[in-house]
Amino acid sequence: MNSTYQKVDFYSKISSLDIWEDEVMAIWVPITVYWVQCTFYEILMKLNIPFFEQYRIHSPEDQKRNKVSFIKVLVMVALQHVVQIILGIALFKGVDHAADQLKYEEAIVKYSTLVLPIVNQFTLDKQGYIIANQIGLFIQNFLVPTIQFFIAMFIVDTHQYVLHRMAHTIKFVYKYMHSHHHRLYVPYAFGALYNHPLEGFLLDSCGAALAFELTGMSPRLGMYFFTFSTLKTVNDHCGYYFPWDPLTVCFGNNVI
Repeated sequence: MNSTYQKVDFYSKISSLDIWEDEVMAIWVPITVYWVQCTFYEILMKLNIPFFEQYRIHSPEDQKRNKVSFIKVLVMVALQHVVQIILGIALFKGVDHAADQLKYEEAIVKYSTLVLPIVNQFTLDKQGYIIANQIGLFIQNFLVPTIQFFIAMFIVDTHQYVLHRMAHTIKFVYKYMHSHHHRLYVPYAFGALYNHPLEGFLLDSCGAALAFELTGMSPRLGMYFFTFSTLKTVNDHCGYYFPWDPLTVCFGNNVI
């Protein structure tokens, strides 16, 4: 009886799932972006368009030095995305929209109250409340998310730097784990997440989840952050170096 109820409850949750909810989009949007972006670069490589070829880092002949097949890369990337989906479900399982909305409104009141005495120095009472409320909205909707985003970038970057450095300095870790990634002597877009499954989980998935939790960002901001991270990691391994690419201009750590 209890087992039947659990099955019905599970299927009812699946059927009522809204793929446009922020926490659900935070799971599937970055993965979709990865496959679309990688497919674009793969097609670009196959077309061999002269204009783009001048920005290609390695020649097609160099790619023959890779020690892993394209199909295996796709399989391992798909496996990592399955792990990301499971981790994402665990991460967003306890989302309470009502509680989040209450926290959001309380934060606006807090920031508005904080700036009200300053605003009142320059305005009339009624105008002061209106302006203070607008400032509170600005802080909560723009300033706080921006700070959270950059802190999250710092957390992920530090996390990946430390683990990546360990992977290259500890022989055991390199031999049995990180060497998988370097079987792709010539990087290309789909290979961005080609790793040993454990390394992929610890380096990429856990790093992003850690940044999300520590910064307290919303699921929507999490979606933007995870998508940005995806764009960056694919850009790092895409095999091209476009001087006008915003990610290339802003960040100097592309794989060359």
